[in-house]
Amino acid sequence: MTPLHPKIFSGPISFLKSAPQLQFLPDPSVPEIAFAGRSNVGKSSLINALTGRNGLARTSNTPGRTQELNFFDIGDPLIFRICDMPGYGFAKAPPKVVQKWRYLINDYLRGRQVLKRTFVLIDSRHGIKNTDEDVLDMLDKAAVSYRIVMTKADKVKTAALEATKAKVLAEAKKHPAAHPDLIITSSEKKQGIDELRMAVLEAVQI
Repeated sequence: MTPLHPKIFSGPISFLKSAPQLQFLPDPSVPEIAFAGRSNVGKSSLINALTGRNGLARTSNTPGRTQELNFFDIGDPLIFRICDMPGYGFAKAPPKVVQKWRYLINDYLRGRQVLKRTFVLIDSRHGIKNTDEDVLDMLDKAAVSYRIVMTKADKVKTAALEATKAKVLAEAKKHPAAHPDLIITSSEKKQGIDELRMAVLEAVQI
């Protein structure tokens, strides 16, 4: 297989569909890369930066706005898909809604054969929280390969960022399905975006 080039992200990219339940998932015909993270971690902004589009993924200051699995087609002809997963750890949604979203995430992660890798986003200002731990454990149990991406690095002073990075890295090493290296990003400053693109393309070709 010819290695994929980052210029793919400069080509055709489009929103495919939202899936509120598993029966609405697109046909598993191409590799998929998923992005997971706590609500308001900057997931939509990172996907927009990754794809070089300002409005591909919707951004909102209201935690928990993304309530479905959102799929984006990369390439024409189609090469792979990105799945923007519902944010977790939000406080303003009713318990039944939270439970529904959790089941959706869990079932997708465990049952999607074409899922190559999940990128788990961690806010550089807060590090790994209990809700993140739950998802990391879920990924370990599902044997889904994942890599941790720290977001909003521009919002933290260098010393604090390095301290948080060290803690997150140490925690990642405890998880069997986690990639040993972190990617440090800032959507606003475009920090780490090239590295993230290469990591996505690498995962697609596994």
